Amino acid sequence: MATALSPDIRKLIDGPNFAHLATLMPDGSPQSAPVWVTREGDRILVGTGEGSLKAKNTRRDPRVALSIVDIHDPYTEAQLRGRVVERRADPAFVVKDATAQKYTGKDFPWRNPDGVTLVIEVDRAKFAKLPFTHAPAAAAR
Repeated sequence: MATALSPDIRKLIDGPNFAHLATLMPDGSPQSAPVWVTREGDRILVGTGEGSLKAKNTRRDPRVALSIVDIHDPYTEAQLRGRVVERRADPAFVVKDATAQKYTGKDFPWRNPDGVTLVIEVDRAKFAKLPFTHAPAAAAR
């Protein structure tokens, strides 16, 4: 059952924040990769190539999980679970370029003909704003 995304989660997805997408390997073990994300209503869009592990794994088992942290405040986070409900070809790179513009200010540099957009419907969503300030200690020498 699809879950509506809260305004806080929408804000995280709409910003230039990196997400980590977890998919399931054939043996059931998790595979996680950092990804760029965009949104279409309450659905999350992830671009990839058909030959990637993300694409292969979700073709076999559409269940996924995503975590997203605010790039400026990593203690603001969302944890999402859902499934890939659609795979869209993007031959004109409309979604891919818009997503790349969000993160880099430029169009996507690689024009792979096997590009696909994974459309994720969220089943469970959790937002948290933890009461910490990101101030890492100086690295040990």
